[in-house]
Amino acid sequence: QVQLVESGGGLVQAGGSLRLSCAASGNTFSRYGVGWFRQAPEKEREFVAGINRSGASTYYGNSVKGRFTISRDNAQNTVYLQMDSLKPEDTAVYYCAADIGVSAALSYYNKQNYAYWGLGTQVTVSS
Repeated sequence: QVQLVESGGGLVQAGGSLRLSCAASGNTFSRYGVGWFRQAPEKEREFVAGINRSGASTYYGNSVKGRFTISRDNAQNTVYLQMDSLKPEDTAVYYCAADIGVSAALSYYNKQNYAYWGLGTQVTVSS
């Protein structure tokens, strides 16, 4: 079992940057694939980015490709989401999720494949 805590959200102007962190409890975090999802008001929760256990493979949603970068530090039990060139449409609550079972590339994109979720951090991008 793992517990996840997101941080780093806030208010930023369009074109700015933020770095989100997802800190995990326990000493087996390196066994978990991790994804970032986001949910705007009255919208479905959507996939943003994913990273495999070692950090060697990363995956991105089409709307953030080229602007966001996911990375992880297993020694620190932390996954990061660097968000650059932010747009007002990036405004949402951002959630970190993890599961031992996510391994195949396509599995990262489906929120149903993740058993563990953080409570989220709000990101607001003003125009």
